[in-house]
Amino acid sequence: MSLRVLSKRSGAGLVAAGALAAGALYAVPLASAPAAGSSVPTTDWAACLSGTTDRQAVFERAAATSGVPSDVLLAVSYMESRWDVHGSSPSTSGGYGPMNLTDIPALTAGADGTPDDELGKGDPSAPHVATGVKAQAAGNDGLATLRTAHQLTGISVKALRSDAVANICGGAAVLASYQKQAGGAADLGDWSAAVARYSGASDEATALRFVTQVFTTLRTGAARTTNDGQRVSLAARPAAVADRSAVADLGLTAAADDQAVCPASLGCEWIPAPYENYDTSDPGAYGNYDLADRPTTMKIDYIVLHDTEETYDNTIKLVQDPTYLGWHYTLRSSDGHAAAHIDPKNVGWHAGNWYVNSHSIGVEQEGFAAEGATWFTEALYQTSSTLVRYLAAKYDIPLDRAHIIGHDQVPGIAPANVATMHWDPGPYWDWKHYFDLLKAPIKPDRRGKSNVWTVRPDFATNHQTVTSCETAGDTCPEQGSNFVYLHTEPSEDAPLLPDAGLHTDGSSSTTGVSDWGARVDAGQKVVVAKKQGDWWAVWFSGQLGWLHDPDKVLIPSQGTVVTPKGDTAVAVYGRALPEESAYTDGIPYQKPTPLQYTIEPGQAYVLADKDIETDYYKAWNYNCQTLDDGVPDCVDVKGRTKYYEIWYNHRVAYVKADDVTLAKG
Repeated sequence: MSLRVLSKRSGAGLVAAGALAAGALYAVPLASAPAAGSSVPTTDWAACLSGTTDRQAVFERAAATSGVPSDVLLAVSYMESRWDVHGSSPSTSGGYGPMNLTDIPALTAGADGTPDDELGKGDPSAPHVATGVKAQAAGNDGLATLRTAHQLTGISVKALRSDAVANICGGAAVLASYQKQAGGAADLGDWSAAVARYSGASDEATALRFVTQVFTTLRTGAARTTNDGQRVSLAARPAAVADRSAVADLGLTAAADDQAVCPASLGCEWIPAPYENYDTSDPGAYGNYDLADRPTTMKIDYIVLHDTEETYDNTIKLVQDPTYLGWHYTLRSSDGHAAAHIDPKNVGWHAGNWYVNSHSIGVEQEGFAAEGATWFTEALYQTSSTLVRYLAAKYDIPLDRAHIIGHDQVPGIAPANVATMHWDPGPYWDWKHYFDLLKAPIKPDRRGKSNVWTVRPDFATNHQTVTSCETAGDTCPEQGSNFVYLHTEPSEDAPLLPDAGLHTDGSSSTTGVSDWGARVDAGQKVVVAKKQGDWWAVWFSGQLGWLHDPDKVLIPSQGTVVTPKGDTAVAVYGRALPEESAYTDGIPYQKPTPLQYTIEPGQAYVLADKDIETDYYKAWNYNCQTLDDGVPDCVDVKGRTKYYEIWYNHRVAYVKADDVTLAKG
């Protein structure tokens, strides 16, 4: 839901440093011995640090130096970062580099009195590190792996934080030390306990989930180009099997409560949101969800993905406050740990649109939209996709971008609400990768002629100009993005397409990180009206927007086209409400209010869903009380007016079926 409008941190905290030459930051003598009591003998780590900076070669070199199988090292790093680098910027879980070496105690204490403490004093990233994670740091070496790596190798803390070569070498040293404490290793499965410890998880279910994900990566293999252009691959090892008993023997916290509606593989922790009447004199003063019996009373059509704009710990505190909002699940960035708060049968307060709330499940994901890859971790992506696949199957929700949506796709309920709707998870959430994990990839699905196309930029290489992540007007650090801009004319110099709801003065959209007015996202379907060279004109927000497509961002797609039935403009709505005659028993009529958008004759949009439930769920009182006025509560008013969901602009929208015509694309 984006619990804060926008997280702020000083500029230095977001700038990713450029690639550093091997050895440039190694201030501590490389031959220094490990700390007393460490489990790895003195090793010539200079051999690991010297040589080519090609990432594949660095993993091989670190494996040879440490004794960690290169496959294990690659698989662990893939789960931590997908082999990416982010300069000296820490993740929201306090981790650095391809191995996500964590430095929670230093971030908590400002790093005073520690090596390279100039990096820690007043560290702007410290407020972003979940205090719940900080609290676990004492006695949990899995949350201080960067300092452990420094002690084991002698490599400077500064290098371990900011240099990819040093970071991989340090991560290998930590894994090797964990394995020596666990015992010998005859095959890949023997590394299970070491991998579990490396996750930093304090409970068995989360540690086992991380191990399972690492070993799944080992069995299937992986290959990708990293955010700094390095090609890295891991060959499939089909025989790799995790040793679950070794994880159980670590003595971590017992498995999670089974009260949560959650796949067994995630072991969701049950942290209930309070359903509480906090002012007994007012039956409407309660929080922070409504009782229901979904999907019996009404369909669940959507899963809404949010980012928290808060730390995990603070998010958990908020969802336990009955005077605040409520969502169904919260996912932690550091290890993908999942917490469940509200049974999906009940209606959470999370999307800013009551109709969408009534028909959706809300999933909060720890992160900051303006920071994106710093970090939406691979552990987070995989936990989220596992949860969403489970929920989609359980509640018959289509696995597509019209039903698995971001908070930024939820429409306002009336014209005055459009500009204030939230924009998370924002431009840096990798929808293409996410749908690959959902096993519902965004791909071409037609061969015949059609005007329907799907937007699918290559996230890693799609570096769009975005501004105001930190300071108004300043360009944000370059990273992959999930969208392409639309212009008023087929020229990069032409203004960005305006949006009547976001820019009420008629001005053009901007490149501001929160300005969604001219952005068309991965997975969104559009109708192409014109083509001029590499420029394609599509219908968007009541006008033609020009998309520059030299890289084949648009892919051919099946689809049904929605056009006005007559020669007058068609109203666009933010919810599908019943007609007045559907309201009985004194339930007040909720008048459908058109948004400031229309579909003019000659325009065309893609149908997102024609099986939309027309209803209004009246839930005003604690425990569904019927008050002295005799008006019943927790009643779903069903209507006969049929609506369609359409791809209209950056957000989804609804039109009345009687106003439009459907035709094959």
